[in-house]
Amino acid sequence: MSEAARSGLRTLKTGEVIFNDGDYADSLFIIQKGNVRLYKPKGKGFVEISVLRSGEVIGEMAYFDEDGSGRRRSCSAAAITPTEVIEISFVAFGKTMQSLNPWFKTIINTLVTRLRRTNGRIKELEDNQAVNYGKGPGAGYEFMKPLEVMRILGTLFLVFKAHGEAKSQAMFINRKTLTLYTNDMYQIMDAKLESVLTMLCQIGWMEVKEDDDGLPNHIYLKSLEIIRQVFIFYNSERTLPDEKRMRISDKCELLISKMIEKAPTNPVLDIPNLKIVDDVAPKFTKYYVLSPILEEFKTRNIPIHADTLDDGKNVSLFGEVLMKDGVVFVECDLPKIQKMYPIIRFMNAVKKLNAEKLAAG
Repeated sequence: MSEAARSGLRTLKTGEVIFNDGDYADSLFIIQKGNVRLYKPKGKGFVEISVLRSGEVIGEMAYFDEDGSGRRRSCSAAAITPTEVIEISFVAFGKTMQSLNPWFKTIINTLVTRLRRTNGRIKELEDNQAVNYGKGPGAGYEFMKPLEVMRILGTLFLVFKAHGEAKSQAMFINRKTLTLYTNDMYQIMDAKLESVLTMLCQIGWMEVKEDDDGLPNHIYLKSLEIIRQVFIFYNSERTLPDEKRMRISDKCELLISKMIEKAPTNPVLDIPNLKIVDDVAPKFTKYYVLSPILEEFKTRNIPIHADTLDDGKNVSLFGEVLMKDGVVFVECDLPKIQKMYPIIRFMNAVKKLNAEKLAAG
């Protein structure tokens, strides 16, 4: 395929890489819809550079390399959300440049030279920054650390609390209002903010809609209370020793979600009426019947068993799993489980995000 033939519209999925650091460069991109993150691999992790949105251009700097023979990408670029970009080959772009008046080309080249000098100074500063990684491939690296999560959640809570408007059972703010706080006041990195916003949309707590100009500037939050609860949880967790922090596996989360879903038709039984074990003091006052749920997972060939709940035992969501007359029960505090489930979902979403970023880096 010729360079000229590369020009055209490209549709990208969330996480799809547009180009990698060091790739040969033969085109630039104009973002039509969505968000793109720029990042630079470093050690076992990477340095986040910026987030670009609709109407912005990426990959154009390589065109202005002096001889054009060593054009290489100076960073990596990937879509944060479903994204559309227009790819323009350097051949096509060069024809447009040739048609410009000489004085206009001089202005462009001057701006590019100044920008390269600025980027060089930024790179020097980045080279002096420590990237958090330990022994082994990527050990200890976290894209989103607990304090950073708290910082973003706390900012979201304050901004929606102070400026949010009630609309259709949700709270609404304009992105410009959020940016005033996150960029100008608290200097939260764009890439991390966008990652959290995308994550909140994926788990159904938030929705981002386009404004009249087709830009994703309208942000709707479905529950401010959930943001507050997750913030409080992260604040309490960071003071605990590592062995006491909550870690719920994805399978355990799936089983908990099914328990909550089936709760209206699966009554929780009082322990005094059940009397499964007479000589053992129960930890909770209720039992939940697990058998129908375990049977459903079995018929769907999903390897989930009663011992999947062991993670929940460690943080007092569940007690013992017992059996009577072929029926499996688990001691539990269902109201606490229902309250903790949104936190578990968010916590695991952050864990998944960190794993994805580490793999991408």
